[in-house]
Amino acid sequence: MLRLEQVSAGYNRSIALDNTSIEIPEGKIVSVVGANGAGKSTIVNTVSRLVTVYSGKITFDGRDITASKPAAVVDMGIVQVPEGRQVFAPLTVEENLRLGFTRLASGPNPAQKYRERLDYVLDLFPRLRERITQRAGTMSGGEQQMVAVSRALMAEPKLLMLDEPSLGLAPMIVDQIFEILQKLRRDGLTILLVEQHADEALQLADYGYVMAVGRVRAEGPGNDLRDHPALRQSYLGREAVS
Repeated sequence: MLRLEQVSAGYNRSIALDNTSIEIPEGKIVSVVGANGAGKSTIVNTVSRLVTVYSGKITFDGRDITASKPAAVVDMGIVQVPEGRQVFAPLTVEENLRLGFTRLASGPNPAQKYRERLDYVLDLFPRLRERITQRAGTMSGGEQQMVAVSRALMAEPKLLMLDEPSLGLAPMIVDQIFEILQKLRRDGLTILLVEQHADEALQLADYGYVMAVGRVRAEGPGNDLRDHPALRQSYLGREAVS
């Protein structure tokens, strides 16, 4: 579904992604892992067309999107859950979710479609149904992450990209988020998961990439990467899983 071919990209003429190639097949979860500063988030922002591409090519569903504008990328069905959640704190849960529906609002039967999408995400996250009128800024970090994921799902994405969804969350909440990602994969959604916590991300993934200093250093099935002692020690900064 998505392919980056020898892409170099960055900020203010500084290269943060160096000659990187990755593929995300339809209906699969692909995890990109590595330490802080490895270039993981730059991949997400490059696909979203929020950073400058210096060389290489990005294709989505066979279409070259290298020069596309961010709004056009969203219209194609590529939706990002940003690092740090970035919910609209003064707005209620439902108002945040309605903003995510903007991509579909001009389609046929928008009122019916909105109710369908709203019911879908509230079934995934029942806690949000209980707090539908609560202001997002008054919620816990875990609840705000649920809002951020649900807001993205309101757009009915073809490709969902999550940038460090576990950041700052309790392990129990992280487990809940990852369980939801498993269900979304079963529903056929394609997911790009960028994570510093490699164990959980690679265990969940169909395929994974390990990054360091802006480059892909290793790739393969998630569990193969997770159980590679030398790779974990060199690039993830942790001992091998026993």
